[in-house]
Amino acid sequence: MTDANALDEAALAPYLEEHVPGFRGLKAIRKFNSGQSNPTYLLEAASGRYVLRAKPPGELLKSAHQVDREFRVMTALRKTAVPVPEMLHLASEDSPIGRMFYVMAFVDGRIFWDPALPELASNEERAAVSDAMNRVLAALHDVNVEAAGLSDFGKPGSYFERQLSRWTSQYRASETEKLPDMDRLIEWLEKHLVADDGLVSLVHGDYRLDNMIFAADRAEVAAVLDWELSTLGHPYADIAYQCMQWRLPHKSGFRGLAGIDRKALGLPTEEEYIVTYCQRRGIDGIDNWVFYLAFSFFRLAAICQGVYKRALDGNASNPEKARTYGEAVKLLSGLAARLIDEGR
Repeated sequence: MTDANALDEAALAPYLEEHVPGFRGLKAIRKFNSGQSNPTYLLEAASGRYVLRAKPPGELLKSAHQVDREFRVMTALRKTAVPVPEMLHLASEDSPIGRMFYVMAFVDGRIFWDPALPELASNEERAAVSDAMNRVLAALHDVNVEAAGLSDFGKPGSYFERQLSRWTSQYRASETEKLPDMDRLIEWLEKHLVADDGLVSLVHGDYRLDNMIFAADRAEVAAVLDWELSTLGHPYADIAYQCMQWRLPHKSGFRGLAGIDRKALGLPTEEEYIVTYCQRRGIDGIDNWVFYLAFSFFRLAAICQGVYKRALDGNASNPEKARTYGEAVKLLSGLAARLIDEGR
């Protein structure tokens, strides 16, 4: 590898043998091409397979790419009903690669990239995968953060107010052109900000199908990945974000479910998925749904804008793909504008 994300194998090998329990004989490093935030690598060694996840190189936005937070939350969740890989080592900024990274155990299994699940043979299998996602999401939001040692993992209360401020600032910092739909969406969210209802839970921040590894032989989540955006927040942010993703065009880079007959595939409707989640958590329903969806569109658009700006600056994890994210911002803000106009 010759790009900015390449790792110095000669410098890394002795460090890993010293700091990762049982690690020996680094044979190869392969960068995963998926993901646009923290570059992630498969390490093949005589002692087995491992995964290394690092901060990207170059100048980074403040509060972004905090791999130490990922390491901490997954370490804590190992003792809960939320499946995560085993964390093995966290390296500081003065590591052999010159940036912070962590090493975790490799989890074998299946990753589904298309929410329509075309590789599964039956509607029953597709329904089971969807239900497994729902079950783990409810379990995540039921985690006792104090018992898990995460009571200081974020600021409790006023989650959407703080998140709106944070992502507006990050969007403005990475803005490359004026987009009327984004400006209108930000204004609408500020005007319709929901009152704080006191609900606080651990939230994933990017909860979607392809951030999970499923067992090879059954519809069971073996591990939830990519916890970079996790924090103490509002549980409805996670479920709205997941449902928002499914509203995206199926043929787009986001692989949504818009235009897909979910019933014909055995997949639940948005309403059915929400009802099942609420039943699992013992709640009656979710009010202000349009706000939560609109916020989810906005936050994802702000994230995509940051990826696009990093591509222009030359330090994106997957530069070629990252350059397409500028158009994604327009798609997301346009869909959000239609949502707030139609109210559903």
